[in-house]
Amino acid sequence: MPSQTKYASIQSLNNHHQSIAVMNDDTETWLKALQKAPLAANQRTLAKKLGFSVGKTNYILKALIAKGHLKAERFINSSNKRAYRYVLTPSGLQTRIKLTEKFIQRKKKEYEALQRELEELKAKHSQ
Repeated sequence: MPSQTKYASIQSLNNHHQSIAVMNDDTETWLKALQKAPLAANQRTLAKKLGFSVGKTNYILKALIAKGHLKAERFINSSNKRAYRYVLTPSGLQTRIKLTEKFIQRKKKEYEALQRELEELKAKHSQ
């Protein structure tokens, strides 16, 4: 196989992965936020865990609260009266399960597509 053809095949595969990553960003963002929000001490900590800015984290949390997936509760005994804890609601738990199932299905399809592409490349290379 000429090196230009091999390079074009690898480049095509890389472009395919980048487009998949862009398509999946939103779902994975919501899933990550739903998983980590109840464990975070505050928005700054959550932002760090998610790898987002505090502003983006705040935006996501507000959207999840508005959709009824998260509930913000004040800490009664805290000296910081602005401190909140984020609690996953039953709706949030169901959404988290659905997003996880979609994520797993999507990853399986990506894996199968990669397997097919690899087999095609091997077949072309062996000719």
